[in-house]
Amino acid sequence: MTSAPKLNPEDDIQSLQQLKTAYDRMRSEISQVVIGQDAVIEELLMAVFSRGHCILVGVPGLAKTLLVSTISRVLSLSFKRIQFTPDLMPADITGTEIIQEDPVTRERKFVFLRGPLFANMILADEINRTPPKTQAALLEAMQEHRITVGGQSHVLAEPFFVLATQNPIEQEGTYPLPEAQLDRFMFMIVVGYPSAEEELQIMRATTGSQHPNIETTLTGEDILSVQETVRRIPVGDHVFRYAANLVRATRPREAGTPDFVNECVAWGAGPRASQYLVMGAKARAALQGRAYPTTEDVAAIALPVLRHRIVTNFNAEAEGLTTDAIVQRLLKTLPRPTESAR
Repeated sequence: MTSAPKLNPEDDIQSLQQLKTAYDRMRSEISQVVIGQDAVIEELLMAVFSRGHCILVGVPGLAKTLLVSTISRVLSLSFKRIQFTPDLMPADITGTEIIQEDPVTRERKFVFLRGPLFANMILADEINRTPPKTQAALLEAMQEHRITVGGQSHVLAEPFFVLATQNPIEQEGTYPLPEAQLDRFMFMIVVGYPSAEEELQIMRATTGSQHPNIETTLTGEDILSVQETVRRIPVGDHVFRYAANLVRATRPREAGTPDFVNECVAWGAGPRASQYLVMGAKARAALQGRAYPTTEDVAAIALPVLRHRIVTNFNAEAEGLTTDAIVQRLLKTLPRPTESAR
């Protein structure tokens, strides 16, 4: 397998500078509609430019749907929201074949009716509310960027992103995603409550009659070009090693794993976590206009990449240790190479 070509010193560095300018404009446009949530917006856009999918966890009313739809408008992408319910079937999201009669020849034939998955940006609202069979249909589309109905394969529109949401407080009658399926998501993003000042701004902005005018910043073709530019960003060996060491340190009974991980973790993160740490670090560097990622970029995205890939055991539950606390402790424990060690 050949690796992606490295950045052209002139063309692609200029593209990164243009991306930084576009990113600042995106943040400005989104802030007209969504108050606060700066870290969430940054992580979502990093996933978009890394060709990754996200799962957002937060209580109702935190503007998760509004945020995703606003990003799709800023990026000039088609958007579909799917409300996942216990009676939702795979055909309800992928589409189905129906018999249609030709008005001229009277000949009957099967015609495929596209489902809501045929859009650039999909909001899978409360993905844990629907049965595993429908979840699996969505996850197949995420991985393959295509669906199969009636033996026919249908390619999904590019770029294609799935942003799923989960409500962390109501778990009755839900179908939690197993760890193997959660691993398909690049980031798990925790959407928290707004600050006191942000909540005042939200009330002022949403209880009046003004409607902000959102301008398009990038197109679908621009995003595909940015994705290729991000992949071409070179990565230093010390960054690769740090990302690999961080992921391997989450695995109990591995050589060099810290004692608290052996005591509190049942299963650690797999190789996909290492890949996403590197891709996310590249995207973070690109959004800041840099042509190289650092170990700081890896550390900055460690929580959204690792929090859903670590399975804790009874010891952790007894001590009240969350996966976030374990990752934060690892970041403090694991030596970080200096940027001069390239």
